Amino acid sequence: MLVALSRISKGTNISKWQQINTRLELSVSWNTKLYATKPEKVIKKNNITGEMIKIGDVTKPLTTPKNPELVPQNYVQYAADGTLQLTQSALHHLRWMLQKDILKQDMFLIGQPGALRRQLAMQYLELTQRELEYIALSRDTTESDLKQRREIKNKAAIYYDQCAVRAAVNGRILVLDGVEHAERNVLPILNNLLENREMHLENGKFLMAPERYDSLLETHTIEELNKLGILRVSEDFRVVALGLPTQKYKGTPLDPPLRSRFQSRNISHYAFDEILNDLQHHAPNVSEEKLKNLISFGMAFQAAEQTDNLPDFALDNLHLIARMMQNNPHISVHDALTRIYPYQAAMKKEHIERIKTLLKSLKIDSVRSKPVKSISIAKTKEGDPSSNILQFKIDDVAVSAPGSQRMGSTQKLQEFVDLDHQRNVLAAMIQCVAVGDICLIGQKGVGKMTLTKHLVHLLNQNVETMILYEDMTSRDLIQQRITSADGDTVWRDSPLVRAAKYGSIAVLNGIHHLHKSTITALQRLVQDRELQLCDGTRLLHPARYDALIQQGYTKLELAEKNIQKIHDSFRIIALAEPPNLSQPAQNWLTSEMLSLFLFLEVRPLQQSEEYEIMRKLFGEIDDDIHKIINLSHNLRNSNDPTLANLAGTLSTRQLLKIARRMSAFPSGTTNTLSSCAYEVLQNTFLAKFMPALPRAALEDAIARAGIEQTKPNISTRRKINVADNVLTIGNTSMPLMATDTESKVPSTLFYEMPQHVELLERLLQDFIIGEHLLLVGNQGVGKNKLIDKLLQLMNKPREYLQLHRDTTVHSLTVQSTLRDGQVIYEDSPLVKAVKNGHILVIDEADKAPVNVTCILRTLVENGEMVLSDGRKIVPAGEAEAAREEGHAGDIIEMHPNFRVIVLANRPGFPFLGNDFFASLGDVFSCHAIDNPTPESEIYLLQKYGPSVPKQTLHMLVNAFGELRAMADEGLLNYPYSTREVVNIVKHLEKYPNDSMSELVGNVLDFDKYQPEALEQVTTVLAKHGLPIEAYARNELFALRRQKEIQLTVERKSGLGVSAPKYGKVDPKNEPHVGGNTWAGGTGGRDTAGLGGKGGPFRLDAGHKVHQLSDEEKADIPEEVKQAAREMNRKAFEDKLKEIRMSAHDHQLYAQFSAPINKQVQQLKAVLDAMQTKSKERQWQKYQTHGELDDTRLIEGITGEKNIYRRRTEANPWADHVQEKPNRLKLVVDVSGSMYRFNSYDGRLDRELEAVVMVMEAFDGYEKKIVYDIVGHSGEGWEIPFVCAGKPPKTDKERFETIRMMHAHSQFCWSGDSTVKAIKEAVNTLTSEDFDNSILVVLSDANLSRYGIQPKVLAKALMDGEPKVKGHVLFIGSLAEEADEINAQMPAGHSYVCMDLTKLPQILKQIFTSSLL
Repeated sequence: MLVALSRISKGTNISKWQQINTRLELSVSWNTKLYATKPEKVIKKNNITGEMIKIGDVTKPLTTPKNPELVPQNYVQYAADGTLQLTQSALHHLRWMLQKDILKQDMFLIGQPGALRRQLAMQYLELTQRELEYIALSRDTTESDLKQRREIKNKAAIYYDQCAVRAAVNGRILVLDGVEHAERNVLPILNNLLENREMHLENGKFLMAPERYDSLLETHTIEELNKLGILRVSEDFRVVALGLPTQKYKGTPLDPPLRSRFQSRNISHYAFDEILNDLQHHAPNVSEEKLKNLISFGMAFQAAEQTDNLPDFALDNLHLIARMMQNNPHISVHDALTRIYPYQAAMKKEHIERIKTLLKSLKIDSVRSKPVKSISIAKTKEGDPSSNILQFKIDDVAVSAPGSQRMGSTQKLQEFVDLDHQRNVLAAMIQCVAVGDICLIGQKGVGKMTLTKHLVHLLNQNVETMILYEDMTSRDLIQQRITSADGDTVWRDSPLVRAAKYGSIAVLNGIHHLHKSTITALQRLVQDRELQLCDGTRLLHPARYDALIQQGYTKLELAEKNIQKIHDSFRIIALAEPPNLSQPAQNWLTSEMLSLFLFLEVRPLQQSEEYEIMRKLFGEIDDDIHKIINLSHNLRNSNDPTLANLAGTLSTRQLLKIARRMSAFPSGTTNTLSSCAYEVLQNTFLAKFMPALPRAALEDAIARAGIEQTKPNISTRRKINVADNVLTIGNTSMPLMATDTESKVPSTLFYEMPQHVELLERLLQDFIIGEHLLLVGNQGVGKNKLIDKLLQLMNKPREYLQLHRDTTVHSLTVQSTLRDGQVIYEDSPLVKAVKNGHILVIDEADKAPVNVTCILRTLVENGEMVLSDGRKIVPAGEAEAAREEGHAGDIIEMHPNFRVIVLANRPGFPFLGNDFFASLGDVFSCHAIDNPTPESEIYLLQKYGPSVPKQTLHMLVNAFGELRAMADEGLLNYPYSTREVVNIVKHLEKYPNDSMSELVGNVLDFDKYQPEALEQVTTVLAKHGLPIEAYARNELFALRRQKEIQLTVERKSGLGVSAPKYGKVDPKNEPHVGGNTWAGGTGGRDTAGLGGKGGPFRLDAGHKVHQLSDEEKADIPEEVKQAAREMNRKAFEDKLKEIRMSAHDHQLYAQFSAPINKQVQQLKAVLDAMQTKSKERQWQKYQTHGELDDTRLIEGITGEKNIYRRRTEANPWADHVQEKPNRLKLVVDVSGSMYRFNSYDGRLDRELEAVVMVMEAFDGYEKKIVYDIVGHSGEGWEIPFVCAGKPPKTDKERFETIRMMHAHSQFCWSGDSTVKAIKEAVNTLTSEDFDNSILVVLSDANLSRYGIQPKVLAKALMDGEPKVKGHVLFIGSLAEEADEINAQMPAGHSYVCMDLTKLPQILKQIFTSSLL
């Protein structure tokens, strides 16, 4: 059915375009628009103009708006003859909206992300001449944003009506955009307003429905009702809500009472011919075939069944790429499509292949546009200062882009090397900027910021940079509330808004960090070029602003009405990293994001391109740098996901840093290892602290690149010397400068052991070439001492910041206080260091959230940062240029001596902090601080304990060295450091007669209640000759009793034991501490429980354990001990009967479980730590109680209540998806050869132990890890032993599992199904809905007998990457077959384990490296 928008029926002699778009005939000419500022024909009653709007068969009279400037402009387009250009689809929607308006019903437009729903609403308002109140909802929207907000004016708190109240009182239409983003408890405050047109306001007034208000007028005057605070809600008030279906798009589901108050309408994309007509209007010179290809691809993609929840194709943005093709006919259809849908950068391989198939079926060639050979600028004539359009010549094509006629910026730009690739990307950026906003997607360090700066330079533009972070609010993007000098609350524009007002380029760095609900603040600005500010100001599209001027408004009048123009030259350039394809739930490239920008992928540079850049910047490069570049490209091109993941650490930015360092300090001139290629790579990757599997793969890749480890030259010892105001460390010298803040120069006790002196020289070299430093290491290795000593030697003042989990972006940059009703911002140590040229030392950087520390990136990389109070840090020498650019806040010029030094603990277990290195390591010069070498440690300990026997020092150093090696291998969970040894030596120096058994307790008592770990440590200490027998045998109590001292304080219960008993069962299961009555108590006596003494057996009732000392537990009469033993045995026999397990079976099972008990406990400790970290609570803002939120002090002044924050359980508001567990599939070899050769090498026994380890270690972690165990043999490839989600719970069930495996291996037919089993396992895991899947295959190496090639096995194992991480362990071999196979398998994915004791350890390494 064709719908007409007119007062009369559609004519017959009209064009095809008019048939689609219809005519609108009113009693006044459309050339005079729908209204004028001073309408001539007005029927004053009810402001009815006498004009009518008719859409189809629905008619409604029009009224004159009281505030015409609030009516949307230019959303309805007209032909030259006044014909409206509206599609039939739009007219049907508008007719429905007109019906709902007449029925006084509120509307909900639901549909796909994009501008279509909002533009329909604006078109309706424009056609019906209705005034607009608009709000973009987000998770940060509060009640005060909807109803009333208090502001301080002249020291009084004044309520200002917000959008909902203004719309209700003035009869406007309230548009709620992004309903799915609001928190559940926010929008229900509108329920009564929607249903009954009533609402209570914070200032005591009351909004009343018009019918009820009018009835009160019969008995009251208007003045009386005003005194009562009763306000009339206009009968013209309507609400139009815009939202996405939360079933498909993440968001908060509609509250049922709220949903029931709306009439819904699904707004789908327009018809094919309607979109085609629109594109032909925008791009008349582009062939119809190309335009049809664009539309066909988009619609086919949308119509395809989306089982993988791929983001939508932004059909609403087709007009942008059509305009690009209009400007440049050489742009291919494929390249144009990738500007809207960057599938190659954001999708998995299988999805990319699916899209390529779609392109092929539509006969769209996947060819790129031809390379660009030259870019030149032909500026507009100097005599036309009003023109902001620059003419670019891209080869033979002229492209106009918005810029500036001002003189080029005086800002110093990094040297830009004009490579073919850089030129192609730059040309694409110019063409995109000509029509809209862009987003650059690329890995860290590929040159996104360099390209952006060069484009800004070409456009003669100013730049406003914003660093985005996860907890940034939508308000932070727009404006920030501050207090003036008089104490009044005022709003300060963000860099984004300043750029919009003054025509600058807004660079949004790190848009992938931004929370998905915060994006809504950008939608209207990007898509409509309109923005509603917090202070009531409206920013309008230039054409819409000019339309108001044409209606008779002056610029002054519009300014008084808080209406400002968005500058024509304003553009947004967003910078982002590619999505993490292995974590689909964390994919930031959502359908909403894709509807905002044109996208460009910035790939890493090729090898030849990096060579060319380095030659131009540093001259000829030596062989070492060549090898490092070769290594970087080997990693990038590797099919092994482990190596490919490491490639990001050797980005182009990092390669340039390495080249700069090695050029300044060649390895042959400094007599130091710091500049040799191997050591540089070790520090760049922090290889020392990588998990064992990636580290092994990296070392193998380094060796294959021809980079060899250089042995240190220990013949010459480096010295530290300060003479004639010159500091010399080794062969590196730096002149010293005086400082006027001596009090801030650190002073520390430091012994010049050789290893630390070498480190100091390396740090000094980085300091000389202007690098910022990152030191990463275990606890107690001397990170702070090294930095304090370096600053002391260089005579550099220090500013110190210690981060923690509660550190915020606000507290990192400024410290806010309330003084005399005014919020005062005081400089943080960071700002003080920037101003005064001090060294900023940031300690414990891994403890702060990554989204907080990420704001350091631009400070370190570019010398820029915008502070919370509006001030801006700019690089040295650029303050004047920044002031000329019109920055509203104060400018802080960075002192040339300013540096940042960051200290952090190593990533991963057991520290489990945030990985600062992975987030920001590429902008720092990184140094791995390890424990000292034995020689250096001996030297250090002699300084602390000169009278301690040297033999004792050697024993301590050797013993703790072995403990550290065990921690590195994963055998111990705690990494013992030099700090522990130094403390022992200090004690021995002061109290030489104290027993070593007593001393080691200072370090080891932390593990007193982990017997397995403690036994490992004491065994090592005793092996190296340390006299700790008393401690190892738990005989300290007896040792102490032999030595009488004057005063002894011992903690005992003071109560004796009588006889063992079970105890009473508490029906309430309340905790019981001490005593001898209740079963399941702790720290008591006689009864079954935990932590007490004299009880018959352990009984865990689930309460906190209060532990008596081992000495007190041992101090029990022998007859009581004997009775307890007998009762214990009786209970054990009863337990075996309960689970139907004989004592013989239990003994057999113990043969497999006992040897791996230590490894089980270690792995459980890792899982506990992982679980603790995942359950860490997070800050929730906008609370009515809790801790005061520094960022909401001003809201507190104005009287708001929700100014607090509290720690609560993490709850991703918009996802509503429970965290998925990790998935493990254990494929075991139960073929006949396992049983046949078990007597030869024990391979089957090893495998059964490994299975027991998995079952016991993962017991109790079912919510974290879902595992199953299947077998393969000559009889099948998926023989179930443990089903997923149904792990064995008792020793009997676990014993049954391994007994079935043993029996199958004994009686099965010969044959091998290893490859088939791996393929099926990979396929199973790939099809399951788990984000992290691990496949572990246990097999013997008996492959050649069945003609299986290692490469076939490798391919089957790696087919599931990156979702499925596959590993194979060869646990049996004849001759050298296993080693030969392993050599041909991918590094880090294949192991040979012929040592019985190492199998559980390898499994533990696989689990920890994959799970953490």
